[in-house]
Order: sequence, then C-alpha cells, then structure tokens
Amino acid sequence: MSKKVVLAFSGGLDTSYCAVYLAKEMGLEVHAALANTGGFSKEELEKIEQRAWVLGVKSYVCLDVSQQYYEQSIKYMIFGNVLKNGTYPISVSSERISQATAIAEYALKLNADYICHGSTGAGNDQVRFDMIFEIIAPKIEVIALIREKRLAREEEIEYLRKNGVDFDFKKAEYSINQGIWGTSVGGKETLTSSETLPEEAYPSQLKETAPKRIRLTFERGEMTAIDGVRYDDRVKGIQELQRIAAPYAIGRDMHVGDTIIGIKGRVGFEAAAPMIIIKSHHTLEKHTLTKWQLFWKDQISAFYGNYLHEGQYYDPVMRDIEAMLDSSQKYVSGDVIVELLPYRFVVVGIESEHDLMSSKFGSYGEMMADWTGDDVKGFTKIFGNQVSMHRKINGDN
Repeated sequence: MSKKVVLAFSGGLDTSYCAVYLAKEMGLEVHAALANTGGFSKEELEKIEQRAWVLGVKSYVCLDVSQQYYEQSIKYMIFGNVLKNGTYPISVSSERISQATAIAEYALKLNADYICHGSTGAGNDQVRFDMIFEIIAPKIEVIALIREKRLAREEEIEYLRKNGVDFDFKKAEYSINQGIWGTSVGGKETLTSSETLPEEAYPSQLKETAPKRIRLTFERGEMTAIDGVRYDDRVKGIQELQRIAAPYAIGRDMHVGDTIIGIKGRVGFEAAAPMIIIKSHHTLEKHTLTKWQLFWKDQISAFYGNYLHEGQYYDPVMRDIEAMLDSSQKYVSGDVIVELLPYRFVVVGIESEHDLMSSKFGSYGEMMADWTGDDVKGFTKIFGNQVSMHRKINGDN
C-alpha cells in the first residue's frame, strides 16, 4: 500500500508540480487540501478543484477555515489596531497560521505519513508552515519539494508538460496574493528601495469618484454592522465593506519589514476593508479608553502583531495578550462615520454612549464643569512636586 501525503494545495504552479511529482516519482498517494480563509471566490474554488482532479490526486478537499481565521487572528488584530511597522495590516501572512493548522489537523485525521507544501527557500512561509506542522503533527514528515530541489519556474513547467499537464502558467508581471485581510502585490519595483508600484499593478482599480459616507457599528471592539445592516457573520461583514470600498482604490501602500529569515523585504499591498476597520476602531478607542489603556495596548499590540507575522501563534504568551486585548474592549462600542474618497478615506467622527469626551465634565480649552481654578492650582503644585524637589536639592540647570 502506498504511503499517504497531504499536499497543501493552491492550484498554482508550485503545488501543481508537487501533486504530479509526489505521485509519479515518489510513489505516494496524494491527498490535496485547500485551506480557504475567505479570500477565494466561488469560481476560483471550482477552478482549483478541477485542477486537482486533472493532476490525478487521490482525493481533494476544501477546508473552510474562514471563521477560525477571524476568531483566532483577525479579531485580535482589530482589537490591537495591528499595523506592522505602522503600515501593514499583516494581510496574507496571518492567514498562513490558520491554513497550516488546518492542513496539519487534516493530515492527522487521514493518518498521513507526510505533509507537503510548495514554499520556496527564500521566504517567510516555509518557516510558518514547517514550524506549525512540527507543533501540531510532530510525527509526520514534512516535504518541501520546491525548496529542496531549488527548482526554477521553467523547470516545473517543462516537467508538467512532459507528464501531460499544460495549464496556462503564464508568468504574470506582478504576483498577486489575495486574502480577506488584504492583497499583497509583488513585482520588479518591490525588489528595489526607490520605486513604487504603478497603478495597473493593483487588482482593484479606481471606479468610484463621488464621495460616500458610511456608518460602521462596533460592539465590544467588533464591527457588527454597516449602514445599519447587521452582520453576525463577521467574515461576510468584512467582505461587504471590501466590496463597497475597493472601487475607491483605498488602502494601497508599500511595506518594508524584517523577514523571519533575517533579510529586509518590500511588498506592495491593498487592503481597503482592513485599513478602514483598523483606523475606525482605533478612533473609537481613543474616545472610549483611558490614557493608560491606550498606552499599554500600543505596547503589547506591536509585539502581538510581530509574533503573529512570524507564525508564533501557539506561544502561550499570545493567549495572555489576547486576554488583555479582549478585556480592553468592554466599552469599545458605538458608530464610526467614515467618508470614502478616491485613493483615501477620512474618519469623520464617532457616536458612543461610552464616549469619555463628554461635555458634562467640561470642554477642552473652553469650559470646566467639575473643578475650579483653585482645584487646578492645587493639583498642579502636587503634580510637579517631586520634580520641583529634585531641582531644589540637586540644583540642575
């Protein structure tokens, strides 16, 4: 009986090569599995399944992990207003955790002997996949053919054609990696430090120019409604906001960061819905959280985002941070008004019963309601007391 291998399948060139090579050259029984985190359309999913069967796999399954991805990663990235290096909403990289977990668990269910992924040896994904497979399914051997054989694209295409497979593997000028939490775009410009992506490189082109105001409703930090329409399925809410905002070509930027393997990496991205949600949520927090809640959230959120980006989701410290993030959202509820414009958006303002900017207690720079001028004078004297003592004792200039 042939040994079983679960192939993390995307339908692209690399995993198509793996599907054929694993069966023909290694004699393995190939079980292809796509872990869908919500970034594929129905048509795309059907095309990927058709390709799997053409490649001769023993079985194919689409594992829908979009809800798990939201609950385990996206929700906390929103709570933490996570933007890596202040720019990148950790778009596609955060998906890899949910995908790798689903593949590993499926391999255990099938009692597979091997797990195969199509990552190269030059990027972050190989580390994320290898590490999570090792954590969840340590007894199952990992195969990474593209990395191990150091294959060029042309070699893979030639091999597939020799074996009767001739998909349309045209090399696109730009590589597009689309996900529910944003789409990364790579090309010749991202390999430089001085050039930016041209307009045509982005998958969502400008189609809407008339300004449009929308109202996002948040409950305990989660976006629950758009213009009064409720989305108990949070994934569908994100997808709907993306549908509304993408025609404005919003959320484009270039991210430069430190990769897991120690080199600098640069990538373009567009993430209309994620950027609007994060900025809207952050504005609501600035109205509803205290100074020190905001301060400490900033500290731990930066760590959380970086560790998530590096695939370290299963470190227990992540659960500790999530507990604080979850606790901080108790009063982060209300409406955020956002105006959509070509290539940008403006967070107009918020409405919340938990707004700490309440006129009942005074208006900044205008009037005071709960204190007198004498209260301020006394407070100021005490507030600066220790520094005043230090200066008098030490005579610092």
